[in-house]
Amino acid sequence: MGFPIFLVLITIVCFLLIIVIMVQNPKGGGLSSTLGGSQMMGGVQKTTDFLDKSTWTLATILIVLILMSSISLPSAANATDSKIFNSDSSAPATSAPAAQPPVTTPVQNDAPAEAAPQQ
Repeated sequence: MGFPIFLVLITIVCFLLIIVIMVQNPKGGGLSSTLGGSQMMGGVQKTTDFLDKSTWTLATILIVLILMSSISLPSAANATDSKIFNSDSSAPATSAPAAQPPVTTPVQNDAPAEAAPQQ
């Protein structure tokens, strides 16, 4: 799967996660009080359990999708978009200038020459 597909899935999961979190009320109201208590969806406790489980499930799916999308990204070492590293580019290759021999300066010896030992 390509990175754009992961991007779309991450966006959808984020949108659903925002909706589930916004439906919850931190003071115990939220969706359960809106639906009329025990007449809909099995009461307050089941609604809270459903929202809690769906929040954790969506968060887990989001983390997994993010990790999988990072794996699907091409690494910098494998990227061949740069013309510098692309060996089959249509641009002429420029070579480095030829190496010149190092410049040496003659060493002058100011010390007097010693006489060679005689045998």
